[in-house]
Amino acid sequence: MRMYKRIVIKIGTKVIASPDRNLDKDIVKDLASQAAAVINNGSEVIMVTSGAIGAGLSLLNIKKRPRDISDLQATAAIGQNYLMRLYGEFFKKAGYLTGQILLTQEDFDDRTRFLNIRHTIDRLLRHKAVPIINENDTVATEEIRCGDNDRLSSLVADLSGADKLIILTDVDGLLDEDGSVIGYVDDITPRIAKLAVKSRCDLGTGGMSTKLEAARLAMRAGIECVIANGKERNVLTRMLIKGDRLGTIFKSGARRFIAKKRWIAYSSKPKGALFIDKGAKDAIFKNKSLLASGIVSVEGDFVACDVIKIIDDEKKEIARGIANYSSRELAEIKGLKTAKFKEALGREGPDEVVHKNNLVILENHSCPN
Repeated sequence: MRMYKRIVIKIGTKVIASPDRNLDKDIVKDLASQAAAVINNGSEVIMVTSGAIGAGLSLLNIKKRPRDISDLQATAAIGQNYLMRLYGEFFKKAGYLTGQILLTQEDFDDRTRFLNIRHTIDRLLRHKAVPIINENDTVATEEIRCGDNDRLSSLVADLSGADKLIILTDVDGLLDEDGSVIGYVDDITPRIAKLAVKSRCDLGTGGMSTKLEAARLAMRAGIECVIANGKERNVLTRMLIKGDRLGTIFKSGARRFIAKKRWIAYSSKPKGALFIDKGAKDAIFKNKSLLASGIVSVEGDFVACDVIKIIDDEKKEIARGIANYSSRELAEIKGLKTAKFKEALGREGPDEVVHKNNLVILENHSCPN
């Protein structure tokens, strides 16, 4: 069997919830014990865990998930403290310390913060501590949240250079039309995507559709992904030590982009969009930079160094890149030659609106003939 150097394990809320909706301490303890055994076997483990809001609801004796964002944030603050205390206690009994990291989408949007997360994870692992990661629900709003911990786990897997992502849920894997587990997926085709039925519960968010999207992001980054039942007995040790095939395995693809370009394409959230003409489209498909002369219009409010979408003359997003100018500046120089920049802006600036080194053609587009 293959030995994995660094593994990200995502634990869903419904995995660690008991039938009465309380946090099941025995399951948390068992998963921590299994993860420790995997570490003892020679792998590094990073855990992305849901459950803070569920734990908070239980501690507060609240029967229904609040809708008010402040109530949710307060519930998460109470639950997160309890959840981390359990992980810390159980890992310590197995011989390992834990380190808490709470993240929002803003941490991935900012390149410096993104790299700082990676350095922190690397240092925790060097100290033989287990990073325990969750979305920062106490401050997250719709604008800054990663969206769900499935997506967060795939972003963490890519950021940390993991070679395996395991998503534990309450089903046995991706099911086909007859309800049987699909053992192996080498490409997320339209048929595979249709098998994911989006679901939500009042403890967690998302469903199989968010897990498939996480698997897709992992595959693009060259990371093998597995969706498996977290309540299956010894699921982690059976997969990672004994080599049993459980759940649905998603084959790792070739890493198409270098790390920085994967960040541009998949990890960061675009802050705006540039609409370009056919000439500019042809140029970037020939590995050239995007110039102001090819920009037709600007959408959104962004500053220099933000990631933006690039949309072609057919209104399709074909690329993403890091802007060298703000949206206000681009509104003044769109359609202009570089020689006119100083007159329009009152200063000189880079020739390129998006330099080719900071530009990524998206995966579903190829160079035209």
